[in-house]
Amino acid sequence: MYRAVTWLALHEAIRLEDEEALTRLARNADIRFVHDESGPIQMVYCQGENLTEEIRSRQVNAAVSQVSAVAGVREALVDIQRKMAESQNVVMDGRDIGTVVLPDAECKIYLTASVEERAKRRKKEREGKDTERSLEDIAIDIQKRDEEDMRRIHSPLRKAEDSVVLDTTTLSFCEAVEAAVEMVLAAKGV
Repeated sequence: MYRAVTWLALHEAIRLEDEEALTRLARNADIRFVHDESGPIQMVYCQGENLTEEIRSRQVNAAVSQVSAVAGVREALVDIQRKMAESQNVVMDGRDIGTVVLPDAECKIYLTASVEERAKRRKKEREGKDTERSLEDIAIDIQKRDEEDMRRIHSPLRKAEDSVVLDTTTLSFCEAVEAAVEMVLAAKGV
């Protein structure tokens, strides 16, 4: 959601220092998630436009921490996320889901991996979509975003005290999903 608002701000040429305009944008953004019937992909739509690819661009990556640090943006999107969780069972990921958005969630998983592994995954994910970037540059960007998000005043990135850590550094995608499902079932007492 923060990436969608960031893309929209960049697309509409809103200055990233203009917190009022960013807050207004977040409050009025029509962000929807649509499951792709042909596979496991969740599509992200904003203002009716499919932004699934665009929200992973270098420009969005470079600006999303600044946009997501704006208190008004966070408040608007947290409200939307909470409403989504009220109406259905959901799996949410984000940097403040277990600490701010859904602090009473049945199961909280703090998903992590080494910066190096995350950089490899990002590079593979972006193959053919961005100008080729070095693994080192990608790792620097990831580390920078982590640090910015941990230091932000509103809803900083941190592990919820009652969460379970799942380090996926050495796990395949399927192994990580299997481990997460086991954690959810354990939390539900199944």
